Amino acid sequence: MKESHTKYAVLGLLTTGCHTGYSIKQMIDGSLNHFWKISYGQIYPTLKKLTDEGLATAKDTAQSGKPDKKEYAITSAGKEALQTWLQSPVETLSTEKNEFLLKLFFSRHQPHETTLMHLEQYLAKLHERYETYQAIERMINETLFDKQDADYWLITLNYGKKTTQAAIEWCEETIQYFNN
Repeated sequence: MKESHTKYAVLGLLTTGCHTGYSIKQMIDGSLNHFWKISYGQIYPTLKKLTDEGLATAKDTAQSGKPDKKEYAITSAGKEALQTWLQSPVETLSTEKNEFLLKLFFSRHQPHETTLMHLEQYLAKLHERYETYQAIERMINETLFDKQDADYWLITLNYGKKTTQAAIEWCEETIQYFNN
């Protein structure tokens, strides 16, 4: 069975100042979800597994007028596990699941006008994604530039920007193809 990398994503998030399930979810929604999907339902079971394995600790912290919150911290064993994983080579390139490309692959079964409409909608979504990446980049440069991880966040974000720009160019060329 292939090992899930979700535990390493959560371990890594524990090193960024995220110490509660909620803050981890916020960080996932704001950054990781652009390239690594983790559902909200995976966070707490993963945190429990990490504490059971001794890779993280959990403590209850009192809050006034609210229930106690559980705060997590990475242990030295967790840092070692994260380091081991980070230093191991990537074995395979992941395959992107893309519903749009799947539909396009079988588009001979629909009118060209419908395919063209889907392409234009896809292009609009790509432009929205690119604008989101630009906004994230501005936010990192303006408010998070002093974080130790900021350079790596920007490098990862640049990958998203470049691949999205390439997809925009491909989409524009494909629309041109169908318009000829």
